[in-house]
Amino acid sequence: MTIRRFGKRRGLLLAMTVALAAPAAFAQDADPAPKAAKPIQAGDVLSGELNAMRVRGKDGKRVATYQISSEPRRLPGPTGLCGLETGPETFQIVTSSDTQVAQLKNFVGKEVSVKVDEVACSQEAGQMSDAVITKWSVVTRH
Repeated sequence: MTIRRFGKRRGLLLAMTVALAAPAAFAQDADPAPKAAKPIQAGDVLSGELNAMRVRGKDGKRVATYQISSEPRRLPGPTGLCGLETGPETFQIVTSSDTQVAQLKNFVGKEVSVKVDEVACSQEAGQMSDAVITKWSVVTRH
């Protein structure tokens, strides 16, 4: 008599396990595959939110540096740390003059579009962005 109850309980346990495990198995398949990133080249426009960063130069002085968070973009050449599957999403903008700092200071925390003239992958793991934009210009909307 105990064998029959054991068989019924085991069958009920098996049915419950299958019923609860099936949705979890389907949920794992629902994860979207990473999108292929569009390549970025000199002259392309990069848009995203602009953030100010605190960076010190080699001489210890503070250097005005900004960062754009954008959609993933693929960079030409497999050098540096840009060998990511989807491409870098954060781009560090390096300023070389006070006029460039003044241009970007008004856009901190807002959407900005920047025309990229020269971009490279980060070369060191300590850098805060995946890619570095060294030559650029702000694109104004009319």
